[in-house]
Amino acid sequence: MVNKKKNFFPDEIAIKPRRKIRACFIKGVFILTFCHAVPALSAEDKAQKIQFDMPSSDLASALNSFAEKTGMELSYPASMVVNAKSKPLKGNYGVQEGLNELLRGTGLDYRLTGENSVTLDKVAVAEPQSSTTTLKAMTVVGKNKVDDDPTAYKVTNASTATKTDTPIMETPYSVSVVPQQVLKDQQVIRVEDAIKNVAGVQSGYTNGGLSDTFQMRGFQNTNLYRDGFLLPSALGGGTTKRQTANLERIEVLKGPGSVLFGRNEPGGVINLVTKRPQATPYHSLEQQFGSYGFYRTTADSTGKITSDDKLLYRVNLSYENADSFRDFVKTDSVFFAPSLTWNITDRTQANLDIEYQHFDDTSDSGIPPIGNRPAPVPINRQIGDPLNNKNVGDRTYVGMDWSHRFNEDWKLSHRFGVEYLDKVTDFTFFFTPATAAGNLVNGRGRGFNNSTTQQQNYYTTLNLTGKFDTAMLKHTMLWGFDYFVIDNQGSQACCNAFPIGANFNVFNPTYQTTVNPGASAFIANPDRNQDWYGLYFQDQIKFPFNIYGNVGVRYDNAVGRNLTAGIITTENDHVSPRGGLLWKPMEWLSMYGNYSENFGPSNSLFNSNANQPALPPQTAEEWELGAKTEFFDGRLSSTFAYFDLTRKNMSVPDPIIPNRQIAIGEQESRGYEFETTGEILPGWKIIGAYTHMPYANITKDSSANGGLGNTGNRMFNAPRNFGSLWNTYEFHNAGLRGLKVGGGVVASGQSQGTNENTFQLPGYATLNLLASYGLKVAGSKVTFQLNANNLLDKAYYTGTNVGQMIGVGAPRMFMGSVKVEF
Repeated sequence: MVNKKKNFFPDEIAIKPRRKIRACFIKGVFILTFCHAVPALSAEDKAQKIQFDMPSSDLASALNSFAEKTGMELSYPASMVVNAKSKPLKGNYGVQEGLNELLRGTGLDYRLTGENSVTLDKVAVAEPQSSTTTLKAMTVVGKNKVDDDPTAYKVTNASTATKTDTPIMETPYSVSVVPQQVLKDQQVIRVEDAIKNVAGVQSGYTNGGLSDTFQMRGFQNTNLYRDGFLLPSALGGGTTKRQTANLERIEVLKGPGSVLFGRNEPGGVINLVTKRPQATPYHSLEQQFGSYGFYRTTADSTGKITSDDKLLYRVNLSYENADSFRDFVKTDSVFFAPSLTWNITDRTQANLDIEYQHFDDTSDSGIPPIGNRPAPVPINRQIGDPLNNKNVGDRTYVGMDWSHRFNEDWKLSHRFGVEYLDKVTDFTFFFTPATAAGNLVNGRGRGFNNSTTQQQNYYTTLNLTGKFDTAMLKHTMLWGFDYFVIDNQGSQACCNAFPIGANFNVFNPTYQTTVNPGASAFIANPDRNQDWYGLYFQDQIKFPFNIYGNVGVRYDNAVGRNLTAGIITTENDHVSPRGGLLWKPMEWLSMYGNYSENFGPSNSLFNSNANQPALPPQTAEEWELGAKTEFFDGRLSSTFAYFDLTRKNMSVPDPIIPNRQIAIGEQESRGYEFETTGEILPGWKIIGAYTHMPYANITKDSSANGGLGNTGNRMFNAPRNFGSLWNTYEFHNAGLRGLKVGGGVVASGQSQGTNENTFQLPGYATLNLLASYGLKVAGSKVTFQLNANNLLDKAYYTGTNVGQMIGVGAPRMFMGSVKVEF
């Protein structure tokens, strides 16, 4: 019998503000039930795959967590689970197969007693569980969490902001997630296609359109992260854009991230979270086809290698072949990404990841400005010469990580990764605007910049996380160490591939058929090396009254070397602090503020001037205030943020000593961001972002003649207003089940093309639409989808390379796909 004097179960216990549990006695049976009815689960709901990540624990706790995740009602005598342990439940499972897996080896089975209710029974061969206390039957029910729905637009937890799995509503920093379903609905091929859904972030243009580049809160960023592993561009620029076939979602931390990630640009961190091996078999094959000869084939397969779920696998691959609306531009890419997971024990796991990409692309030199606007030429017009245009190479990543959980509170993890890049690039560039007549002068304003590059990136990190209490405070602490190395070798040839002095006319182009006999030969670049290590600490603190704090500090030591000359070009030490505070007065509302500092790029890495002293590194600091909300029982979330971000120690010309640089430059951006994502009504999903950045200026600069340089000018590629809105509606009635329609807009105001503010890129808005239909065929799901992007065929420009090269936006494009899942 339950001891009522100890009041183990008071008459009413508040579990969450939205839902409570009431204790009832019905004919001597003690039952826990929610105060309102639990809606029945349909057969489709029960078959829906749910992502589980439940470690081994006592069976009672595991069943409670299972009920909370699935919405099922579980009934069983409490004595049945005393001293019983559950196996870990990790991967995608339907409700019934997940319960089968959870109960495996416990001597228990289940039987359905209603549409969403289950009773546990002992199997005939099971030994009875011993217990010294006789307890009555117990019923536990729960509600489905948003994160468990793979079709949801809203994600409740993220790890990029803290390196721990933390609810976004309890994170005092601005963090956004582009989930898997948005990637599918928008048929995202490149990271830049997904980032348009994030406030404060726009894609940019550099290196002939070959590199992933972004403007984050007004500042350019060419770095990406893969599961926390830095993926830098090649030293000196130029790689090829990352593939997305193995991406689960994209997480974005806005503002300085140095406290956890070390040296970086100040605008934020873009982290690509990859798909992981699962125990539940899943296979898919998709064929995409689109405008301008676009074809892409992708495959995804995962499952278990051994019957005991110890060894799991996943393989993602893609092949892409496409022409372009731009002359002489094409893409040919092969991508292969296998992964293995080894569940060594219930507490120890190891992973092996490999990515291989072969690319055979051509670059896009963009168009120049004429006067204060982009040259008025057809969108297909190419300034780059087809005779001097290729980007061929291979990129290989190999990563290994392992983790061991000592108990429910303490975990040790280690990761090691290496990435190899080997490429050859021929590229036409220009660094002057065209004349009013449309002329660029070969050898002076137009030339070639060809290179061979080999680069190796090495990374390792060790993290210890622990949870403990001190008095009324609950701590989640992180201690970490990381070490990163970049080795770069290569050669370069520049610049007189074309007859010097001849004009290239953008209105009437004449391309070369032979290389100029006086073209420069390749000259070996110095072999360069960068390495840095960091030690960092973070404490996430839960105070009374729903107050959450986050404090952290990091020490970095970074060294740059010219290996060919045998000299150290730069050596920096830096301490980066960060702190944030969040108050959650109600379940649906959080208000927060934070302060962060950043350790930025070196100003002296490429220094070859013997008269130039080493300069301090770039740094940054940011203040941020914001609010986060959740509505409709947590299905829809919104975030508002105000930021003030300043980058310091920019390298600028010394106004006194010729041919020298000094680190006094500053740039500052201030503005507001608003985001919303989730489900407004059943079937109606939305993701939207808006940024108002009235101030994005160069606040300190100088020129070689002693002037103020660009002081007071607006930073390039930093519009005052930009944003996007995307929503879909999926029909659930019998007649239209499987049909989905959607659409949205992407818009941007005018931006400056250079920091000198010599020309402007006009604002634009594009309209995008979606229609898809899914049906069951012989036990498999088949989905037909059609996307129309820039439906109204608006002309627009994607940004500049800080100079005179302007990226041209895509015209009206259609993309269809057929996908089979089984």
